[in-house]
Amino acid sequence: MEQPLIEARDARGVVTLTMNRAASFNALGEEMLGALQAALARIAGDESVRVVVLAAAGKAFCAGHNLKEMIATPELAYYQRLFAQCSRMMLAIQELPVPVIARVQGIATAAGCQLVAQCDLAVASTEARFAVSGVNYGLFCATPSVPLLRNVPPKQAMEMLVTGEFISAQQAQERGLVNHAVAPDQVDAEIERLVKSILAKPRVALAMGKELFYRQREMGIAAAYQLAAQTMAANMMEGCALEGVTAFTEKRKPNWAQSTG
Repeated sequence: MEQPLIEARDARGVVTLTMNRAASFNALGEEMLGALQAALARIAGDESVRVVVLAAAGKAFCAGHNLKEMIATPELAYYQRLFAQCSRMMLAIQELPVPVIARVQGIATAAGCQLVAQCDLAVASTEARFAVSGVNYGLFCATPSVPLLRNVPPKQAMEMLVTGEFISAQQAQERGLVNHAVAPDQVDAEIERLVKSILAKPRVALAMGKELFYRQREMGIAAAYQLAAQTMAANMMEGCALEGVTAFTEKRKPNWAQSTG
Protein backbone atom coordinates (compact mmCIF):
# COMPACT_ATOMS: atom_id res chain seq x y z
CA MET A 1 0.00 0.00 0.00
CA GLU A 2 1.19 3.52 -0.78
CA GLN A 3 2.30 5.81 2.00
CA PRO A 4 -0.56 7.55 3.85
CA LEU A 5 1.21 10.88 3.50
CA ILE A 6 3.29 12.10 0.56
CA GLU A 7 5.90 14.73 1.36
CA ALA A 8 7.41 16.93 -1.33
CA ARG A 9 9.52 20.06 -1.10
CA ASP A 10 10.93 22.57 -3.53
CA ALA A 11 14.14 24.55 -3.59
CA ARG A 12 12.46 27.49 -1.87
CA GLY A 13 11.73 25.53 1.30
CA VAL A 14 8.04 24.97 0.57
CA VAL A 15 6.92 21.57 1.89
CA THR A 16 3.70 20.02 0.63
CA LEU A 17 2.16 17.25 2.72
CA THR A 18 -0.52 15.38 0.77
CA MET A 19 -2.87 13.05 2.63
CA ASN A 20 -2.97 10.00 0.39
CA ARG A 21 -5.93 7.86 1.40
CA ALA A 22 -8.48 8.93 -1.19
CA ALA A 23 -10.50 5.72 -0.86
CA SER A 24 -11.22 6.49 2.80
CA PHE A 25 -11.64 10.22 2.13
CA ASN A 26 -8.31 10.84 3.91
CA ALA A 27 -9.83 9.95 7.27
CA LEU A 28 -7.71 10.66 10.33
CA GLY A 29 -7.14 7.10 11.40
CA GLU A 30 -4.20 6.09 13.59
CA GLU A 31 -1.96 5.58 10.56
CA MET A 32 -2.69 9.02 9.11
CA LEU A 33 -2.38 10.75 12.48
CA GLY A 34 0.97 9.08 13.06
CA ALA A 35 2.24 10.02 9.61
CA LEU A 36 1.20 13.65 10.06
CA GLN A 37 2.74 13.84 13.53
CA ALA A 38 6.04 12.40 12.30
CA ALA A 39 6.18 14.76 9.33
CA LEU A 40 5.42 17.80 11.47
CA ALA A 41 8.13 16.79 13.93
CA ARG A 42 10.70 16.55 11.13
CA ILE A 43 9.66 19.90 9.72
CA ALA A 44 9.80 21.59 13.14
CA GLY A 45 13.52 20.86 13.34
CA ASP A 46 14.37 21.85 9.77
CA GLU A 47 15.26 25.54 9.50
CA SER A 48 15.32 25.33 5.70
CA VAL A 49 11.52 24.96 5.64
CA ARG A 50 9.68 28.23 5.07
CA VAL A 51 6.05 27.25 4.40
CA VAL A 52 3.96 24.08 4.70
CA VAL A 53 1.00 23.32 2.43
CA LEU A 54 -1.38 20.64 3.69
CA ALA A 55 -3.18 19.03 0.76
CA ALA A 56 -5.17 15.90 0.00
CA ALA A 57 -5.57 13.37 -2.79
CA GLY A 58 -8.94 12.48 -4.27
CA LYS A 59 -12.32 14.19 -4.06
CA ALA A 60 -12.35 14.83 -0.31
CA PHE A 61 -9.95 16.88 1.78
CA CYS A 62 -10.64 14.97 4.99
CA ALA A 63 -13.76 13.24 6.29
CA GLY A 64 -12.68 13.31 9.94
CA HIS A 65 -11.91 10.34 12.14
CA ASN A 66 -11.98 6.82 10.75
CA LEU A 67 -15.32 5.63 12.15
CA LYS A 68 -14.79 2.00 11.12
CA GLU A 69 -11.56 1.99 13.09
CA MET A 70 -13.27 3.62 16.06
CA ILE A 71 -16.17 1.18 16.36
CA ALA A 72 -13.78 -1.77 16.06
CA THR A 73 -12.40 -0.93 19.52
CA PRO A 74 -15.30 0.24 21.69
CA GLU A 75 -13.22 1.01 24.77
CA LEU A 76 -12.99 4.28 26.71
CA ALA A 77 -9.21 4.03 27.09
CA TYR A 78 -8.81 3.59 23.33
CA TYR A 79 -10.99 6.60 22.54
CA GLN A 80 -9.09 8.72 25.05
CA ARG A 81 -5.78 7.75 23.45
CA LEU A 82 -7.10 8.38 19.93
CA PHE A 83 -8.47 11.85 20.66
CA ALA A 84 -5.34 12.75 22.62
CA GLN A 85 -3.24 11.65 19.63
CA CYS A 86 -5.34 13.82 17.32
CA SER A 87 -5.07 16.80 19.65
CA ARG A 88 -1.27 16.46 19.77
CA MET A 89 -1.13 16.50 15.98
CA MET A 90 -3.37 19.58 15.79
CA LEU A 91 -1.22 21.40 18.34
CA ALA A 92 1.91 20.47 16.38
CA ILE A 93 0.54 22.51 13.47
CA GLN A 94 0.16 25.54 15.72
CA GLU A 95 3.61 25.02 17.24
CA LEU A 96 5.42 24.90 13.89
CA PRO A 97 7.56 28.02 13.43
CA VAL A 98 6.35 28.45 9.84
CA PRO A 99 2.90 29.18 8.37
CA VAL A 100 0.75 26.18 7.42
CA ILE A 101 -1.70 26.61 4.55
CA ALA A 102 -4.61 24.18 4.07
CA ARG A 103 -5.35 23.40 0.41
CA VAL A 104 -9.00 22.34 0.55
CA GLN A 105 -10.20 20.84 -2.72
CA GLY A 106 -13.21 18.90 -1.42
CA ILE A 107 -15.32 18.19 1.64
CA ALA A 108 -13.87 18.74 5.11
CA THR A 109 -16.05 17.24 7.82
CA ALA A 110 -15.77 16.77 11.59
CA ALA A 111 -12.05 16.40 12.43
CA GLY A 112 -11.36 17.28 8.80
CA CYS A 113 -13.03 20.64 9.35
CA GLN A 114 -11.02 20.87 12.57
CA LEU A 115 -7.86 20.37 10.54
CA VAL A 116 -8.74 23.29 8.27
CA ALA A 117 -9.50 25.49 11.27
CA GLN A 118 -6.22 24.52 12.92
CA CYS A 119 -4.08 25.57 9.95
CA ASP A 120 -2.80 29.14 9.96
CA LEU A 121 -4.26 29.91 6.53
CA ALA A 122 -6.67 28.10 4.22
CA VAL A 123 -7.54 28.31 0.53
CA ALA A 124 -10.61 26.42 -0.61
CA SER A 125 -12.06 25.45 -3.95
CA THR A 126 -15.59 26.70 -4.47
CA GLU A 127 -16.48 23.00 -4.76
CA ALA A 128 -15.39 22.38 -1.17
CA ARG A 129 -17.92 22.10 1.65
CA PHE A 130 -17.49 22.11 5.39
CA ALA A 131 -19.36 20.59 8.33
CA VAL A 132 -18.86 19.46 11.91
CA SER A 133 -21.33 16.66 11.39
CA GLY A 134 -20.66 14.29 14.28
CA VAL A 135 -23.90 15.29 15.97
CA ASN A 136 -25.77 13.65 13.07
CA TYR A 137 -24.38 10.33 14.35
CA GLY A 138 -24.83 11.03 18.04
CA LEU A 139 -21.31 12.34 18.60
CA PHE A 140 -20.98 16.06 19.29
CA CYS A 141 -17.83 17.39 17.61
CA ALA A 142 -16.20 18.47 20.86
CA THR A 143 -12.55 18.53 19.80
CA PRO A 144 -13.32 20.11 16.42
CA SER A 145 -15.16 22.86 18.29
CA VAL A 146 -11.88 24.07 19.84
CA PRO A 147 -10.26 25.56 16.70
CA LEU A 148 -13.67 26.18 15.07
CA LEU A 149 -14.65 28.61 17.83
CA ARG A 150 -11.28 30.32 17.45
CA ASN A 151 -12.02 30.96 13.77
CA VAL A 152 -15.78 31.41 13.48
CA PRO A 153 -18.10 33.74 15.45
CA PRO A 154 -19.74 31.89 18.38
CA LYS A 155 -23.32 31.72 17.15
CA GLN A 156 -22.28 30.56 13.70
CA ALA A 157 -19.96 27.97 15.23
CA MET A 158 -22.73 26.74 17.51
CA GLU A 159 -25.16 26.46 14.61
CA MET A 160 -22.68 24.30 12.72
CA LEU A 161 -22.09 22.14 15.80
CA VAL A 162 -25.73 21.55 16.77
CA THR A 163 -27.11 21.08 13.25
CA GLY A 164 -24.23 19.27 11.57
CA GLU A 165 -25.21 21.00 8.34
CA PHE A 166 -22.79 21.76 5.53
CA ILE A 167 -21.70 25.26 4.62
CA SER A 168 -20.28 26.27 1.26
CA ALA A 169 -16.77 27.48 0.61
CA GLN A 170 -18.13 30.99 0.16
CA GLN A 171 -19.88 30.80 3.53
CA ALA A 172 -16.67 29.44 5.06
CA GLN A 173 -14.81 32.47 3.76
CA GLU A 174 -17.47 34.87 5.02
CA ARG A 175 -17.35 33.28 8.49
CA GLY A 176 -13.56 33.26 8.71
CA LEU A 177 -12.96 29.52 8.43
CA VAL A 178 -10.94 29.96 5.22
CA ASN A 179 -9.09 32.94 3.82
CA HIS A 180 -10.06 32.56 0.19
CA ALA A 181 -12.64 30.58 -1.79
CA VAL A 182 -11.69 30.42 -5.45
CA ALA A 183 -12.54 28.45 -8.58
CA PRO A 184 -11.02 24.95 -8.60
CA ASP A 185 -8.50 25.86 -11.28
CA GLN A 186 -7.35 28.88 -9.27
CA VAL A 187 -6.60 27.14 -5.95
CA ASP A 188 -2.93 26.51 -6.64
CA ALA A 189 -2.41 30.00 -8.04
CA GLU A 190 -3.93 31.54 -4.92
CA ILE A 191 -1.76 29.38 -2.68
CA GLU A 192 1.30 30.36 -4.69
CA ARG A 193 0.40 34.03 -4.23
CA LEU A 194 0.36 33.53 -0.46
CA VAL A 195 3.54 31.45 -0.54
CA LYS A 196 5.45 34.10 -2.50
CA SER A 197 4.34 36.80 -0.09
CA ILE A 198 5.46 34.70 2.91
CA LEU A 199 8.80 33.82 1.31
CA ALA A 200 9.51 37.51 0.84
CA LYS A 201 9.49 37.97 4.62
CA PRO A 202 12.23 36.99 7.12
CA ARG A 203 11.66 33.52 8.58
CA VAL A 204 12.69 34.55 12.09
CA ALA A 205 10.17 37.41 12.21
CA LEU A 206 7.35 35.13 11.05
CA ALA A 207 8.32 32.46 13.60
CA MET A 208 8.29 34.94 16.46
CA GLY A 209 5.07 36.45 15.22
CA LYS A 210 3.27 33.13 14.86
CA GLU A 211 4.19 32.08 18.37
CA LEU A 212 2.99 35.41 19.75
CA PHE A 213 -0.24 35.29 17.74
CA TYR A 214 -1.44 32.09 19.37
CA ARG A 215 -0.10 32.75 22.87
CA GLN A 216 -1.62 36.21 23.20
CA ARG A 217 -5.00 35.04 21.92
CA GLU A 218 -5.52 33.07 25.13
CA MET A 219 -4.49 35.92 27.44
CA GLY A 220 -6.19 38.93 28.93
CA ILE A 221 -5.42 42.16 27.11
CA ALA A 222 -2.88 43.47 29.64
CA ALA A 223 -0.86 40.25 29.58
CA ALA A 224 -1.16 40.11 25.78
CA TYR A 225 0.27 43.61 25.44
CA GLN A 226 3.12 42.73 27.79
CA LEU A 227 4.01 39.62 25.82
CA ALA A 228 3.67 41.48 22.50
CA ALA A 229 6.01 44.24 23.70
CA GLN A 230 8.60 41.66 24.77
CA THR A 231 8.31 39.90 21.42
CA MET A 232 8.74 43.11 19.44
CA ALA A 233 11.76 44.11 21.52
CA ALA A 234 13.36 40.70 20.89
CA ASN A 235 12.47 40.94 17.20
CA MET A 236 14.21 44.34 17.00
CA MET A 237 17.41 42.66 18.14
CA GLU A 238 17.33 40.34 15.11
CA GLY A 239 19.40 41.27 12.06
CA CYS A 240 16.37 41.15 9.80
CA ALA A 241 14.62 43.94 11.71
CA LEU A 242 17.73 46.11 11.67
CA GLU A 243 18.10 45.58 7.93
CA GLY A 244 14.41 46.24 7.31
CA VAL A 245 14.31 49.46 9.32
CA THR A 246 17.57 50.66 7.79
CA ALA A 247 16.27 49.92 4.29
CA PHE A 248 13.09 51.87 5.04
CA THR A 249 15.03 54.92 6.21
CA GLU A 250 17.32 54.67 3.18
CA LYS A 251 14.32 54.26 0.83
CA ARG A 252 15.48 50.93 -0.61
CA LYS A 253 14.33 47.32 -0.54
CA PRO A 254 15.63 45.17 2.34
CA ASN A 255 18.39 42.68 1.57
CA TRP A 256 17.41 39.75 3.75
CA ALA A 257 20.39 37.70 2.56
CA GLN A 258 22.64 39.99 4.60
CA SER A 259 20.53 39.64 7.72
CA THR A 260 20.12 36.69 10.07
CA GLY A 261 16.48 36.11 9.06
